[in-house]
Amino acid sequence: MINFLDLHKINNRFRKELEASFTKSLETSYYILGPNVKTFETEFANYCGTDYCLGTANGLDALTLILKGYIEIGRLKKGDKIIVPANTYIATILSVLHADLEPVFVEPNPKTYNISAEEVKTKLNKDVKAILAVHLYGQLAEMERLKSIADEHNLLLIEDAAQAHGAETNSKMQGLNSKSQDLIANSQRQKAGNIGHAAAFSFYPSKNLGALGDGGAVTTNDNDLYEAILLLRNYGSKVKYENEIIGYNSRLDDLQAAFLSVKLKYLDSDNAKRREVARCYLQKIRNSKIVLPFYDDSDNHVFHTFVVELEDRKHFIDHLNKNNVGWLIHYPIPPHKQKALQRFSHLKLPITEQIHKRIISLPISPVLTNEEVNTVIEVINTY
Repeated sequence: MINFLDLHKINNRFRKELEASFTKSLETSYYILGPNVKTFETEFANYCGTDYCLGTANGLDALTLILKGYIEIGRLKKGDKIIVPANTYIATILSVLHADLEPVFVEPNPKTYNISAEEVKTKLNKDVKAILAVHLYGQLAEMERLKSIADEHNLLLIEDAAQAHGAETNSKMQGLNSKSQDLIANSQRQKAGNIGHAAAFSFYPSKNLGALGDGGAVTTNDNDLYEAILLLRNYGSKVKYENEIIGYNSRLDDLQAAFLSVKLKYLDSDNAKRREVARCYLQKIRNSKIVLPFYDDSDNHVFHTFVVELEDRKHFIDHLNKNNVGWLIHYPIPPHKQKALQRFSHLKLPITEQIHKRIISLPISPVLTNEEVNTVIEVINTY
């Protein structure tokens, strides 16, 4: 059986380092907002290229606290409209609702599955105050165009980077030799988390940078937002038992921060392996029934998932099951069709709805063997 994702195999590579981190944490007995959190926040801010990083309990909280933070510092107010991709995991929408803001659903580009900048333009009005862009499946949204729209209309641009740890802009430039590409790209490259005004990450165990439990983080260069979230994540308090604002309890565990510091060292090499597997799939899968994902061969995609599209998903799943190839669907029900969000069920979003009916994710990870990759390709080509 080729598992969709083998977390034991992924984490077992770091067993000795993880065990050492656990032992040290046990001995020092710092559990909440301790030195491991501070260390990881510094490391991850440096990695993303931002001034600040704040660990949170999970990715949903990270997004929600960004929005709540902007309300706290006066950049947003309750009831403001936030442009969101219709094609996303429900957490993106929940963060907006938890912050007492109003989501405005926008259809994706059917080629990339990410929010369409052209469609964003059609939804702009005086009540829209921010764009929440999701880097879905590990591929950066068209951030250059979204930044231009945000700048022109004085909007906040927030990244949901929960699936895109390490994805980079400007990593390939057509028509230039490799040396020129490197010189220009190195000066202009920006990582997910440092493209918009603020970004939210999830460290759910299955993410490219996954903890051994739940966790999340906010990255930003905005000092005012940083100070607001610093309070919000910890009961509205900087000094114990002194509460300045109405806050929440959303803190990255010190132990999980220690584990993340171990795994961060290997993130770029793991992403490179994911791209290697993706390129192999793209080059060798030859089946007219399967629509392969768009990829421009740059580092703007870290392939959190490898998503294909086809007409008869149920029949394809039967084929994968018979041949012992794992799979998942990201995601079977679009947010506006979820029972929890039934007040949006009247929306007409045909592209999003078609995507959710047709997509399926194939195995991809840094621990897939060449033999497993070739088996997946063979199974798909014989469908």
